[in-house]
Amino acid sequence: MTGVQNISVTDDEAGMRIDRWFKSHFPGVTHAQLEKYLRKGEVRVAGGRVKSNRRLEAGENVRVPPLSDRATTKGVPHARAKEDRAFLASITLYEDDEIVALNKPSGLAVQGGEKTARHIDGMLAACEQDGVRPKLVHRIDKDTGGLLLVAKTRKAAQALAEAFKDRQVEKTYWALVVGAPRPREGEIDMPVAKRMVRIGNRGVERVVPADGEGAKRAVSHYQIVEDIGRVSFVAMRPITGRTHQLRVHAAAIGHPIVGDYKYGGEASRVDGVADKLHLFCRSMTFQHPKTGKVMTITAPVTGAMKDTWAFFGFDENATVEWPEDAA
Repeated sequence: MTGVQNISVTDDEAGMRIDRWFKSHFPGVTHAQLEKYLRKGEVRVAGGRVKSNRRLEAGENVRVPPLSDRATTKGVPHARAKEDRAFLASITLYEDDEIVALNKPSGLAVQGGEKTARHIDGMLAACEQDGVRPKLVHRIDKDTGGLLLVAKTRKAAQALAEAFKDRQVEKTYWALVVGAPRPREGEIDMPVAKRMVRIGNRGVERVVPADGEGAKRAVSHYQIVEDIGRVSFVAMRPITGRTHQLRVHAAAIGHPIVGDYKYGGEASRVDGVADKLHLFCRSMTFQHPKTGKVMTITAPVTGAMKDTWAFFGFDENATVEWPEDAA
């Protein structure tokens, strides 16, 4: 059994429902068990009782009651655990005693949710050692491939979560966009917010350019790497870390990311190109959580984007340099 734990909600976890947050941290606890903990007040947020649909805010503490080892590790069957470890090893780009860098395939979710049974966070349960399970410190969209950092120790998780929150991690994404943005290199400074919008006959929540209540500043930098007219290979650098920021910004300036039908609609469709989101987390530069050494990890492009790059003859090994004052 574990003791009582008080876990701080990270910036990347802000906005998650408590039931989904609990499932990602303690996948062996069933929804019925969680509801019982909530009714009895054994699970609390910021010291107060909450319901399972309560959305969390960064910095809030979640009180977790004593849990069995099976609840914290999910009791992963041996065969499944072996399979998960093998898969994670196959996409590992870098590993030491503190961190693991994965090259996440497009289409694989980072965390669980409704109708999402297979995800990176669930697989990490199979890698638990000495009671410590590797922990996610940031997220990328299910349909976005590329670099994903995972902490192997609690101290590393805390240090990396703070680095992401304080914008001390420099991230470069590769994207295929419709047309060619002008100017060829620039900054998009456009606030965004979650709003209800009407699509067809129903209202859905979307991140949209917005002002006023709830809007948050969002800044992205971009530069064209190769331009062939109808599409461009663009490097993008998110300065802030808003949900779907790069996708919203690209669509808002009239050059949606190819395959991003959520924000670009039919304008994001390009003949001859796979019907998938063409956004990839290419590299990150950050301080190692233990040594403090500045390191850069780069992920080779994979999946549909690799095929697209070959189709257009783009340079897979292209490099970009960002102005020092762009941070």
